[in-house]
Amino acid sequence: MGHSDGDHGSDLSADDSPWSEGSWSDDDDEGSLSFEDSGEGSDAESDEPDAPAVEESDSSEDEVAPRNTIGDVPLEWYKNEEHIGYDITGSKIKKRDREGRIEAYLRNADDAKNWRKIYDEYNDEEVQITKEEAKIISRLLKGKTPHTNVDPYPDYVDWFEYDGKGHPLSSAPEPKRRFVPSKWEQKKVVKLVRAIRKGWIKFDKPKEEPNFYLLWGDETDTADNKRQGLSYIPAPKPNLPGHEESYNPSVEYIPTQEEIDSYQLMYEEDRPKFIPRKFDCLRSVPAYEKALREGFDRCLDLYLCPRTRKKRINIDPESLKPKLPSKKDLRPYPRTCYLEFKGHNGPVKSLSVEATGQWIASGSSDGTIRVWEVETGRCIKVWNVGGVVHRIAWNPSPDRHILAAVVDHDLLLLNAEVGDEDAQMKTKGLLQIEELAQEEDNGDKKPAVKWVKHEKFDGIMLIHHKAVSTVEWHFKGDYFTTVVPMYSLIPAYVIQELYCCISSLRSIRIILSVNCQAFLLQQCFIQVYDLQKAQLVKKLESGVREISSISIHPGGDNVIVGSKDGKLCWFDTDLSTRPYKTLKNHSKDITNVTFHRKYPLFASSSEDCTAYVFHGMVYSDLNQNPLIVPLEILRGHSSSDGRGVLDCKFHPRQPWLFTAGADSVVRLYCD
Repeated sequence: MGHSDGDHGSDLSADDSPWSEGSWSDDDDEGSLSFEDSGEGSDAESDEPDAPAVEESDSSEDEVAPRNTIGDVPLEWYKNEEHIGYDITGSKIKKRDREGRIEAYLRNADDAKNWRKIYDEYNDEEVQITKEEAKIISRLLKGKTPHTNVDPYPDYVDWFEYDGKGHPLSSAPEPKRRFVPSKWEQKKVVKLVRAIRKGWIKFDKPKEEPNFYLLWGDETDTADNKRQGLSYIPAPKPNLPGHEESYNPSVEYIPTQEEIDSYQLMYEEDRPKFIPRKFDCLRSVPAYEKALREGFDRCLDLYLCPRTRKKRINIDPESLKPKLPSKKDLRPYPRTCYLEFKGHNGPVKSLSVEATGQWIASGSSDGTIRVWEVETGRCIKVWNVGGVVHRIAWNPSPDRHILAAVVDHDLLLLNAEVGDEDAQMKTKGLLQIEELAQEEDNGDKKPAVKWVKHEKFDGIMLIHHKAVSTVEWHFKGDYFTTVVPMYSLIPAYVIQELYCCISSLRSIRIILSVNCQAFLLQQCFIQVYDLQKAQLVKKLESGVREISSISIHPGGDNVIVGSKDGKLCWFDTDLSTRPYKTLKNHSKDITNVTFHRKYPLFASSSEDCTAYVFHGMVYSDLNQNPLIVPLEILRGHSSSDGRGVLDCKFHPRQPWLFTAGADSVVRLYCD
């Protein structure tokens, strides 16, 4: 129930209700009411001899029957109805129209009797309490009895006081059983004695309390601190006082005035906590001014600082290190810079080594593609393609000297013009597509890729609908893949057959085929597909923020992945879908990772201007895990616009590493 202003949830309290005051008065039509309560219980009413006594009655005739006769039924059942119940004649009791809070406030502001009105939710009506009920409520709020004529603390009346209390209540003689020992108790005692003698009942021996203790000792081994469950961890004790804290220390412990002045120039945490002073006797020592503060800090440390027990094991730290082979036993591997290939005017973004290792191609953001001779560092061919070269890939077949370069938005196939005359003639024959391009007709279906003859460079231009981001060759050199965005969000790849110029479109991101498997890179995981069965084999979870590069081991069962948070993950696909090892060596994004095709080496390049070389041995025994040993950190590139080493590639036959930097230099590292 609540007040009539609509706030039915307000409580009656002694602080905010009108009848909680010591005195109140109300005037109505019948007369004037004045009520004063001194708060003394029954004693307060003793001063009024003419006050009539209140007669209590248990008769049910004095009670007013409720208008609603639905019984003990929740009113929530009538929440969506137009009535709240039925009266004694069976008629519906209609709900009253609810007035707003503003109207109720204005109506109650002019009504002096509003504080005596209570809303009856059960009967849906307002009830005005009487003066007697107001008095009862006022006394209940003050913690008194409802009625004034009730004394909560009456005088004690001894009902058993009588004149002959010196005599017993009964004059019957005491029974004999009170003086004869009980036979059943004797049997019970005999049974307990027999159980104690046979050891069935055992008593705990009393603990002998030691009459000595260690004044400055550790309390961890005492008997009181050996608890069941969690071990007791004592609070650390403060350090014992030394010579400098004596009231009469030696002369060498007393600082001079210059030293005391120098303490004021120091930081507060670097100042000494206590400055020794000398006194003639102990009585002259004043009270320690920081005693209260240090005691308070000590209590805070004991209360707030958690304590844990650490078990110390005597183990040689060197024995915990993994036993790795010596770096001298793992040679050869690239260690020093042997050659620098200079000629580009912009950052070198991609490298590709010819299958025999005699030539290397580089693409730069200055719009040029250069072919270098590896042994001499001489530039033998330059193409000015007029656009940024994002990616370059050399055909892995030794007799097909074809370069695939991603220039701006399209893909360009070029004749490298290296090797003998037979190889060059064969390469030129592969790049002749005039007649095939005219005969190609797919009807109404728009082709995914358009093959166009490039007259300037005597090559082929592959025009895609979207910008090409990367290109990869099949290890046999017959197919290559290009990655293009599709519908502005979904990447796609296009498989190109070199002979027939056939294009097929799939909705994946990157494909690298090894042993009839396709490794497809997503942002945080890698999908492995079986190309023969055309189905998903497994899904590799990298656990990194974003994958930036991937390389497949020549065996096909191990994969390394570089990420943009500087982590390198090694996957053993036969072991688990989780990384076998995660290496955090680079401080910035990893731009590329690569495996060597002959030597057990792999490398990673990063934008922190370094390249790491690792030894990665994969054993034929499936029960033996791969061996990973970090070998060398290759430095030499300088940073340009916050970027460092952009690409790295191994020589196909020698343990050499090529790195391309943002400083427009290509470096060759040898043993």
